[in-house]
Amino acid sequence: MEKLKKFFINGTWVNPRSDETMAVISPSDLRQIGTVSLGNEQDVNDAVQSAKKAFTSFSKTKKKERMDLLKGLKRITERRFEDLAQAMREEMGAPISMARSAQADAALGHLESFIGALAELKERAVLDSGDVLLKEPVGICGLITPWNWPVNQIALKVIPALATGCTCILKPSEYTPLSAMVYTEIIEEAGYPAGVFNLVNGVGDTVGRAMSKHSEIDMMSFTGSTRAGIMVTKDSSETIKRVTLELGGKSPNIVFSDANLERDIRYSINECMFNTGQSCDAPTRLLVESSCYEKVLKIAKKSAEEILIGDPTKEGDHIGPLFDKIQFDRVQNMIDVGIKEGASVLTGGLGKPHGLEKGWFVKPTIFYNVSNTMRIAREEIFGPVLVIIPFNNEEEAISIANDSPYGLAAYVQTSDIKKAERVSSQLRVGAVHINGGGYNYGTPFGGYKQSGNGREGGLMGLEDYLETKSLHGL
Repeated sequence: MEKLKKFFINGTWVNPRSDETMAVISPSDLRQIGTVSLGNEQDVNDAVQSAKKAFTSFSKTKKKERMDLLKGLKRITERRFEDLAQAMREEMGAPISMARSAQADAALGHLESFIGALAELKERAVLDSGDVLLKEPVGICGLITPWNWPVNQIALKVIPALATGCTCILKPSEYTPLSAMVYTEIIEEAGYPAGVFNLVNGVGDTVGRAMSKHSEIDMMSFTGSTRAGIMVTKDSSETIKRVTLELGGKSPNIVFSDANLERDIRYSINECMFNTGQSCDAPTRLLVESSCYEKVLKIAKKSAEEILIGDPTKEGDHIGPLFDKIQFDRVQNMIDVGIKEGASVLTGGLGKPHGLEKGWFVKPTIFYNVSNTMRIAREEIFGPVLVIIPFNNEEEAISIANDSPYGLAAYVQTSDIKKAERVSSQLRVGAVHINGGGYNYGTPFGGYKQSGNGREGGLMGLEDYLETKSLHGL
């Protein structure tokens, strides 16, 4: 835990220049589990100079050298797997079974897919014109990751940077520094040259802005809120950086009357509430064909009330708390907003679940009698809150689904596969999950509209970290 008070710069754990710190609190029982140092502009500059020096040589490494390093990273990640899972269980309240099967699993799943993508990547190609096309590392990368999927997002940013020959500075969420510390130890043990990877903890308004504005950082990759993504983009524009963003969502889930309602509604409720609703692509708008609306309400209510809530240290398929008081208060406020807007509470509502008064636990909540103009249907709540909206026909379903500033994901439930594909082709989103189809490692992840730009994962995830150079006259 003492490393939480240090930063990892130029291959060593160093004392920060800043003396500012913050308590790290367990969301399940409100214990202080550590103290993290919060960096400043000088700390960022130290990390940038370290990355700049390392880039000179690391950018020239052969693919085989980088591949060997990734394979070593995989071996150590496998050995430290449980440490990653326990860190996220502690810092963000992820139930330990889910922390293993989803949160920590992402460290290996993405790594394996990037190893495969790097093997496929052509760093030199001859065009039909005879000119030569080269793919080269973009440079020094600033990486900012969120608290809701800490290691998942670290893996999606750090691994492609390392794989392509870039150097980087990681600013994880200051609220979830334990998993970032463990991941940094894994990279350190894997033997990456000093300065290739650097870690600076801190708040977005200080460390994040210093990174975005820094003239020697070539690329910023950010995952978080749309509001913060706009700030990263504005700050980065001063030096014409490349910017990739994975932002918010308000994903529609279209349920047609020909779906397997018992199966698909149960899946839909569980998918919305998974990770306590703290996923940017959660299906939080359930659009239901009018002819089966009343039946869906009954299934949805029963499914939500069967969801277990409990202690993250215990194994099982229950959900845990929200990650902090700020998020708890926001979710409670939005439930109150929904009630005042005139929506009806099908189940859940304000307050904490019985017996879970300590910690930031909330009731899985479902609203019906909702219109798509209500705030609860338009704003990302980031908690276990679902709205149910009826539609009369396919055209109206598509219209409601697309009537959102976001475009990260959508879900479609129907027994008619041709209909599923027809509807999917008209949804302005980066991914469509049909009849429970899940995301697979290596598939590019990202969204349309205010859900961001760029794609993370697989070959496309590598390409964001590469520049293209053409050679003429060879």
